[in-house]
Amino acid sequence: MIRVLLADDHPLVRQGLRAVFGTVDDIDVVGEAGDGRDAVRRTVELSPDVVLMDLQMPGLHGIEATGEILTRRPATTVLVLTMFEDDDTVFAAVRAGAIGYLVKGADGRDIIAAVRAAAAGQPVFGAALAGRLKGWFATPQRKDRPFPELTSRELEILDHLAAGRSNTEIGGLLHLSAKTVANNVSAILHKLQISHRTQAIVQAREAGLGR
Repeated sequence: MIRVLLADDHPLVRQGLRAVFGTVDDIDVVGEAGDGRDAVRRTVELSPDVVLMDLQMPGLHGIEATGEILTRRPATTVLVLTMFEDDDTVFAAVRAGAIGYLVKGADGRDIIAAVRAAAAGQPVFGAALAGRLKGWFATPQRKDRPFPELTSRELEILDHLAAGRSNTEIGGLLHLSAKTVANNVSAILHKLQISHRTQAIVQAREAGLGR
């Protein structure tokens, strides 16, 4: 029996996934989490084999939650299920340790097969994503980019932070919701290992951002 934890901030998505897994006998949904921090807590508490992880979640971004889960419980595998498939997000999830990456809208049979593969320790990527990953890892990464631990989107948001803009202003410029900007800011603070927005601004300006 494969024990699965569903981590998604939308109850209807979790309900739909429960229905999908209810059609097979070898997958048991042992718990749910509606935000990133709860996903970490519930994983430690329930010891699932696979965490099916959304990325844009409140409290703690799914990528950061993935890294923390794998640090605290390495025996668990994390399979990303999200609506985003841009390169930065995919590569950040892989760097955080996700064993696979699915885009929401995937067929229920594909999700079941992916969970089974993840539980067996097998990477799960579609052909298009696998090709992009292969090309990215084969290309030398630039060393002169400030804050290489941040995705391009996070770096862009940090640049706006350094320029003194609010979350609402940044969202308007980048066509994002203020909530999405706030989630990215939380991820930035976590990756830079700081606790305050002001510290991020200072570090960004020292690196030449915000001009």
